[in-house]
Parts: sequence; C-alpha cells; structure tokens
Amino acid sequence: MRRTKLLAMVMAVFAVSACASLGRGIFQEPIVNFRDLRVRGLGLSGGSIDVFLNVYNPNRFRLDATRLSYRLLVGENEIGVGALDQRFTVQDGDSTTVRIPIDFSYSGIGSVARQMMSRGAVDYRVMGDVTVATPLGNFTRPYSGTGRFSALGGGQNNTR
Repeated sequence: MRRTKLLAMVMAVFAVSACASLGRGIFQEPIVNFRDLRVRGLGLSGGSIDVFLNVYNPNRFRLDATRLSYRLLVGENEIGVGALDQRFTVQDGDSTTVRIPIDFSYSGIGSVARQMMSRGAVDYRVMGDVTVATPLGNFTRPYSGTGRFSALGGGQNNTR
C-alpha cells in the first residue's frame, strides 16, 4: 500500500513537470515594439510623456498580462525606467496598445534634444520583461525593440 502511494506521488510529480515543460515549449513570446510618444506636459525642470507600446500575441490563446517592466533609452541616455502593474489582455493573434507614463528631467535629455535638432531623428531602444498568465501557467519573458524616431516621420521599429 505504501509503495503504491509513493509510486502514485512520483508519477504525479513527473506529470506536473512534463506539463510545465510542454507549456514552455508551446508558449511564444509576445512581440513588443514602440508605437508613439506624446508630450503630456512641460515644466521648469522637466516634463511628462506617454510612451505607447504595441504588444502582439502570436499564440493561439489569450494572454493576460499582469506586469510590464520597461527601460527606454534614446541614444545612450536613459529616459525612463519602471513597471506598469496595470493588467491588460491581448487576444490570440491580435495586438493591443499599452500606455506608459514617464516623467523626465531636462538635464537627462539635453543631448537627445541636440541630436533631434541637428539630425532630425534619434535612435531608441525599449526593453524589459512582460509577465503573462496563460492557460499553460504564468510566464515572464524579456522583450527588446530598437528603432529610429523622426520628428517628421514618426518611428521605425525593429523588435527582437
């Protein structure tokens, strides 16, 4: 009787770990890229912007994101870093836009403004982690995207 219980417990542990491994193999990382940037307000020492990220779900099931961390670099300058703990859902094979509010100081973006004025464009990189709840369990995966933001033409994206 004891052996039977022990064998059943061992088999249950193997079954659970096999399902988790299968889930990791089926899950495809969401594709996150920069969509837009809008100035919310400007003050004496800095301002506030909204960064809009497009999140695409390549999976055949809905993703319920519970957290999205971010780090926004323009050139070599870090413009914003933080986390968005507001839940959002991305349906299977669909995308959604996520708004990230960022406060900045003028001292941190002086060279960015000079580059924008002299060249008309700046390179950016957005990176972080997104945590999603799926039917297969919770997954936290990194994302990274690069592109070039032009004052006249908007952004061009490359996502990894």
